[in-house]
Amino acid sequence: MTAKTKQIDRLIEAIESTGNPSALGLDTRPEYLPKAVLAALPSEPERTEDDIADAVYTFNSALIDALADIVPCVKVQAAYYETLGVAGMRAFRDTLLRARSRGMVTIADVKRNDIGATAEAYAAAYLGPSAPFSADFVTLNCYLGTDGILPFLKRCELCGSGVFVLIRTSNPSAGEFQDLPSGGRPFYEYVGEKTAAWGEGEGLMGTLGYSSVGAVVGATWPEEGKRLRALLPNTFFLVPGYRAQGATARDLRGCFGGASRGGALLGGAVVNASRSLLCAHRKRGTEDFVSAARDEALRMRGELRAALAGE
Repeated sequence: MTAKTKQIDRLIEAIESTGNPSALGLDTRPEYLPKAVLAALPSEPERTEDDIADAVYTFNSALIDALADIVPCVKVQAAYYETLGVAGMRAFRDTLLRARSRGMVTIADVKRNDIGATAEAYAAAYLGPSAPFSADFVTLNCYLGTDGILPFLKRCELCGSGVFVLIRTSNPSAGEFQDLPSGGRPFYEYVGEKTAAWGEGEGLMGTLGYSSVGAVVGATWPEEGKRLRALLPNTFFLVPGYRAQGATARDLRGCFGGASRGGALLGGAVVNASRSLLCAHRKRGTEDFVSAARDEALRMRGELRAALAGE
């Protein structure tokens, strides 16, 4: 990849190639691991964080290998790996590397938020080929304002990386702050427009109609998603909240569209699925977690495509 290659373009092309606007969310908790994976570990008293982290990576790798041809993107939530200490962060790094080696676009879900030299350090830790936890995109909290975002944008311009800024999140209490009136409209709309403005900076627009600065927009708020899509035609959405948090494919179709070329059916957003894929084997009552996850990923792809087609 050259410095001029935009990962936002690569994400769009990967979605179009697979016909699937979805991301595999690797929010992997030890309790999600099937018995077959846990059985390879030492017994409970002797089991260490290193053992568990290795098992998490083994599980993640199997899912990545099984889904890479049908799921274009992986989102890895750092918090679950941090709970396993240094060994967990090694598994976090290696999971990102494994996904990239299989051609998947990678998102480090870290929700960083700071200013000045600290923000620069966070950006250097996650964005660019030389970063120790290198990912194509990171998630950001913009509560501190522009000077907390600019260091990441500079990194995006340099490396072709991207960010997803929290705009309207999927959690139940999101509206406590995000819906507060600001100039006669909800505050999240103002944040969305500010995010779009950041995305218009030099070197940040991709060639396929979208900026490297995207937005996190929860599927659990369909009307808000529609409003933001209309306001932000050049902003690509990362959409959490599908299935496990209660949102259906129909709920999130308002997040799609925007600047999609030729009115492309799948354009403008990528939908994250974590527990529905990670725990598909539990729902099926099988130890074959690979086949269960693949079947669920195919089911999800079909459901999304049908919903976006208005079926």
